[in-house]
Amino acid sequence: MNKNFMLKTPTAQALYHKIAADLPIIDYHCHLSAKEIYEDRRFQNITAIWLEGDHYKWRLMRSYGIEERYITGDADDKEKFEKWIQTLSTAIGNPLYDWSRLELANYFGYEEPICPENTEKMWTVCCKALAKPAFSARGVIARSGVEVICTTDDPADSLEWHQKLRESDFGVKVLPSFRPDKALGIEKEDYREYLSRLGEIHSVAELKSALENRLEAFVALGCRVSDHGMEAVPFAPAGEDVIERIFAKRLNGEIPTVLEQQQFKTAMLLFLGKCYAERGLVMQLHFGVMRDLSERVFKALGPDAGIDAIGNQIRVSDLAAFLNALDKENALPKTVLYSLNPNDNAALVSVMGAFQTGEAKGKLQHGSAWWFNDHEGGMRAQLQTLAAEGHLATFIGMLTDSRSFLSYARHEYFRRILCDLVGAWVEADKFPDIETLLREIIEGICYKNAKEYFGF
Repeated sequence: MNKNFMLKTPTAQALYHKIAADLPIIDYHCHLSAKEIYEDRRFQNITAIWLEGDHYKWRLMRSYGIEERYITGDADDKEKFEKWIQTLSTAIGNPLYDWSRLELANYFGYEEPICPENTEKMWTVCCKALAKPAFSARGVIARSGVEVICTTDDPADSLEWHQKLRESDFGVKVLPSFRPDKALGIEKEDYREYLSRLGEIHSVAELKSALENRLEAFVALGCRVSDHGMEAVPFAPAGEDVIERIFAKRLNGEIPTVLEQQQFKTAMLLFLGKCYAERGLVMQLHFGVMRDLSERVFKALGPDAGIDAIGNQIRVSDLAAFLNALDKENALPKTVLYSLNPNDNAALVSVMGAFQTGEAKGKLQHGSAWWFNDHEGGMRAQLQTLAAEGHLATFIGMLTDSRSFLSYARHEYFRRILCDLVGAWVEADKFPDIETLLREIIEGICYKNAKEYFGF
């Protein structure tokens, strides 16, 4: 690949190569397995590390008309790889094409065209590299310059692998993140079964106590961040007696009404927000998503199978009311807001501005372009909106949000886009060409801001 890929101006090239390229990575939100990191998983072939569990790629293959047996089915790994290359070779304009080029170049030294004619060569080159002792889960992490990894963990998880990593000689911090979605999912069929994993739970008070105890265990292992995934941030406040009745109703096997679900979730989110603020943790809110749209695929494969989509459920007024309810009690933690719907960008940044304080630079953050938006256009839109409506230089930058150990190439992709955007502003005389200021901005967004914001 051309070393100046995506860097269209001399200033952009200087910003990237002299400042951004070699900065450490803080991956403050991902879905990697702590067990696989501790055990230093090795990968039998390129399919195992590149396609396994990657619903981004599965979705693209289905769009190209590939049969499911070559995606998640019983075809052998080489056949799956061949079908993936067949799909990828014409995926012009899709970020997966750019990410794949970066991954092939950075980790395997392969820089020739991605095309069906080169499939056998790619397979051979990649599998030969994977056979080397250094090419393991930990090896890839170290090679990528990663300093901190925050995995995504359920409160009921034992955290045994995080404990073992803490006691190991691995030089990268691998920290748990508190993701209590299942504890709030009162509408789910298996809700009562899930509660049993937290202990003997007979009341909301006992649920809160159990979650707070688990949060303490997370903090003891270095947790600095929580995460919540939802269709929309609810705000339907109700008294404690009402919330207890709703919970008792669910324990008796009855599904609460939509309003009751919102009341319960509002109460629990407010409680947890206060818990995070007391402990200095960051709260992440992911919303604006419709999940598991294909019942056929969901029944066969379960969640995270590539059948989700952008939603329009978010009510900005509810989000603002939720933030205000915590803020007026001085209990609003540092908060990162992600909407899957890019139409929400400007509204989110404007709402954030109402709750910023001198407590931290960018106490409320507009999260990086998420999921269906982490392509060049989506990243530029997020950066430009934040710059226009907020303070871009305080942004905490990129994350992988991935299950793949090769996804650190996304940080490079982001950094190139950031440097190209800033470089264009400088060359258009919208910002002075002063190295100290530009270094502060680029180093901050790519690395230093996240390190300070999360307290790593």
